[in-house]
Amino acid sequence: MTEIDTTPAPTRRRPLRARATWMAAMLLAGGLALTGCSTTTDASATSSTATSSTSSSITDAATTSTTDATTTAGTISDTAAAAEAFLATLSDEQRETVLYDYDDETKTTSWSNFPVTFVERAGLNLTDLTEEQQTAALAVLQALLSDEAYETVTGIMGGDEYLHENSDSTEESLGQYYIAFFGDPSTTSAFEVQFGGHHLGINATLDGTADAITFAPTHLGVQPAVYTDEDGNEVQPFDGIYTDAFAFFDSLTAEQQATLTSGDVSSCAPGDTCEFSTGAGLTGADLTDEQKQLLLELIANWAGMADEESSATTLAEIEATLDTTVVAWSGETTYDMSTGDGISFSISGSNVYVSFQAQGGSAGADVEGVTTSGWGHVHTIYRDPTNDYAGSATQQEASGMGGGGAPGGEAPGGGTPPSGAPSFG
Repeated sequence: MTEIDTTPAPTRRRPLRARATWMAAMLLAGGLALTGCSTTTDASATSSTATSSTSSSITDAATTSTTDATTTAGTISDTAAAAEAFLATLSDEQRETVLYDYDDETKTTSWSNFPVTFVERAGLNLTDLTEEQQTAALAVLQALLSDEAYETVTGIMGGDEYLHENSDSTEESLGQYYIAFFGDPSTTSAFEVQFGGHHLGINATLDGTADAITFAPTHLGVQPAVYTDEDGNEVQPFDGIYTDAFAFFDSLTAEQQATLTSGDVSSCAPGDTCEFSTGAGLTGADLTDEQKQLLLELIANWAGMADEESSATTLAEIEATLDTTVVAWSGETTYDMSTGDGISFSISGSNVYVSFQAQGGSAGADVEGVTTSGWGHVHTIYRDPTNDYAGSATQQEASGMGGGGAPGGEAPGGGTPPSGAPSFG
């Protein structure tokens, strides 16, 4: 299997946490009013079989220089240009495979937190592309994502490759990622970028006519929590999320923490149409302004994965209904991965849903001396009950496999692993 280079590209935007602090401060300081490139190559020279060496990784090649977009329009323009540059490297047959109609409901069933061998992804497998095509595909993500979000995504991908190379898993699809476009990439019409594999499922809708970007729904997962890359560097993709989660938890009083941990942590997996019931827990109305800011910074890890303006717009919408948003938490109360079995929490409001679930098993991917369960195996889902897929498609309920991945390998979407297949989460 051709390896995907997951070395993060050089920094080009303000880190997400700094942006989130800036955005949250804007929202809470009196309330923010709601208002609403490339070289074309000869496609005939491309091949469906990747020619890159297995000793090199894909994201190291993704060093294409792009503009430092800080506005929604800038990100849409950069991403559309990068997408067109990628499409220009493809053969006619590959273009037909990667492009779908904007409202094709395949977008709702072709992402999951189960392995690629269980739930077929849309589009092109990056391991089937040439090195040039892989570089161009990763440039789309670079144009779309903030530096910190891109680092998280490539860290997730590197974790899957680490498991493929070092664990006892027999799952051959680890390290395989797919890219697809729904609608023609453009600044004058809406289109969606779908990118993912096992522990990753990005659905980003970009609409130049509405000057809007949404990442709902998106799946970010990690296994293991910490690993060493091929250059000897320690990689911890979810450290920022864990840090933000415990910053929020630690800001609460003992009484607030008791309410939080007595609540109902919920899960709404891919393949599940969901009712988005809030359940019991700590409501936003019970928080101070500082605590609300910390909660928004946590939410920004999913809702704020692009530029400053689009992130601020999304967080403003979430902030407007934060008083009725319910947060619940279970598991450990200190950020110490050497003890306990990790944490789970959910954030459920009118226009935001985040589920962070520690998986209670390694899913057959054990590595000696490395934690691949609990702290070291996490699935998260971000959805918008009012605007999944930017309203372009209705979530379809999965049949058979579901989209699940609850602790123990169960499928909260209602499915179960195929008969005789290993249990993956």
